[in-house]
Amino acid sequence: MSIDSKTASRDATRIPLLRTDEMSPAQRQIYDQVVSGPRGQMIGPLRAAIHSPELAALWSEFGEFLRYRTCLPPRLNELAILVTARRWTSQVEWWVHARACATAGMPATVIEAIAAKRAPVFSDTADLEVYEFARTLQQSGQVEAEIYDEIQRRWKTRGVVELTAVIGYYTMVAMTLNAHRLPLPEGTEALPSENDLVALPAGRLGAAA
Repeated sequence: MSIDSKTASRDATRIPLLRTDEMSPAQRQIYDQVVSGPRGQMIGPLRAAIHSPELAALWSEFGEFLRYRTCLPPRLNELAILVTARRWTSQVEWWVHARACATAGMPATVIEAIAAKRAPVFSDTADLEVYEFARTLQQSGQVEAEIYDEIQRRWKTRGVVELTAVIGYYTMVAMTLNAHRLPLPEGTEALPSENDLVALPAGRLGAAA
């Protein structure tokens, strides 16, 4: 899918969504780098950031590291992003990363529970730890010592630093998508709730789904 695709509406957004033939040389260079990289398409916040090419270039590099190159397994990285997307009811962020989280191995029952604001049941302690770290940081702005220490013990200091950065970065992504009302592709099912600030329940361990 490319920025020229007719699957995305230009009417719902508050800012122009540039076609490639409307881009300046600097914007087109960034676009080409994005679609030729691991993202493969430009459908998220870079569609807004590209109006400031210098911002977009820095944003793209930072985001590519936090999505693809942290020390956390993709399954856990995507889970933290998913919690962030649900907290802020960020429709495009959820749509992209629910699929990525499933591809990385997260059970559908967990993804569906988070979408529905139900308590997710995890079969893996590492999943529960990341969920609770992301959930409590998003909802209180703090992380309890026990949860923090669990992440640091398992993933070392680098891991807890990178996890925090992922959550912070994808909060910026959610704000950008929501503020500018960047649209979902047409025909895509939205999150099952109004656009609101979601309080997610604590997760728990249980039998594998």
